[in-house]
Amino acid sequence: MTRDARLLFLARAVRMFGYGALGVILVLYLAAAGLGAGEIGVLLSLTLIGDTVISLYLTTHADRIGRRRTLVIGALLMAAAGVVFASSTVFVVLLVTATLGVLSPSGNEVGPFLPIEQSSLTEVTPSNRRTNIYAWYNLVGSVATAMGALVSGFAVGTLQAAGWSDLDAYRALLIGYAVVGLAIVPVVRLVSPAVEVPPVDTSIARRFGLHRSRGIVARLAALFGVDAFAGGFVITSLLAFWFHQRFGVSVEVIGAIFFGAQLLAAASALAAARIAARFGLINTMVFTHLPSNVLLILVPLMPTVELAVAVLLLRYSISQMDVPTRQSYTMAVVDPDERSAAAGITGIARTTGASLSPLIAAPLFGVAALASIPFFLAGGLKIVYDIALWRAFRARPAPDERR
Repeated sequence: MTRDARLLFLARAVRMFGYGALGVILVLYLAAAGLGAGEIGVLLSLTLIGDTVISLYLTTHADRIGRRRTLVIGALLMAAAGVVFASSTVFVVLLVTATLGVLSPSGNEVGPFLPIEQSSLTEVTPSNRRTNIYAWYNLVGSVATAMGALVSGFAVGTLQAAGWSDLDAYRALLIGYAVVGLAIVPVVRLVSPAVEVPPVDTSIARRFGLHRSRGIVARLAALFGVDAFAGGFVITSLLAFWFHQRFGVSVEVIGAIFFGAQLLAAASALAAARIAARFGLINTMVFTHLPSNVLLILVPLMPTVELAVAVLLLRYSISQMDVPTRQSYTMAVVDPDERSAAAGITGIARTTGASLSPLIAAPLFGVAALASIPFFLAGGLKIVYDIALWRAFRARPAPDERR
């Protein structure tokens, strides 16, 4: 692994630690601040919509602005959002900040980082190691997210035991999130120019940074958007709220649950590279994802917290195998000068999809009799996505898989 790759891995680890910590407490913070379920749903959706708009601009212009410079801009938007959320509980202020800042209510990637880092890693990695490097990249992110969730739960519990109110304890975590954003800046500045895009042929007509690959990117983006829309029904912060409301699980225990879940997700992402080398990227994406979606549907049907956690953890143990394979496939089927844009557009499709479902899910989670519905919607729609993806792309392997 090159020095640049190691630095990009470090930037992802720092960022995902912050995302993991925020995902555990964000909805709990908003509820403690007095916001209703409907207002929380609007905020979560606008957070993701804002991230989508900003990411669309930044990722489709990253190769002109500079990939490293774009990563710095994203980090500063993270820091600004954390400071404002910690400083105010006024709904309108939070609404504007959620739209313009970079926050992760799901504990997953948001903002311009992932597409730019993917395309940057491709520049400094041989094609025959691409899926493997993405697997390790996702493993690092999952472990960092797990640590963030664990530390978040422990920190809140410690502050509450020391006499802090719930609201002030959550605010301390938001300040920590802002510090994480600032910590990314010096890491990115150490990355060399080798990660920047090769010289672009300006005579080629482009739209949103794409030329030859517009069709396949559009189809992938549409399918990935459906998958993310489904996943948005059960984002980490809403799952944390569900465990707290249904079983009375404490924040510390919730943090530990998602610590274990992310470690299992990390292991599954690492296993994906070996499976894909034998069975192909598309087959790995689909046939590891299908059973995980059945398990998701089963979570709310469990009568005890122990069984619900067990099924959720089993689901996480296989649910992320499609992530490095999806990233690798997208980078493989587009030209080098389209990679930032392709990763950005497919990533934005995912963020857009995920931004809409919390509007529906948050009010449902707020009513005990309806709280199982988001799990059923998420699992069912993800199964539809898996089948559609396999039918559309099973006959179109990545170019390096045809050799």
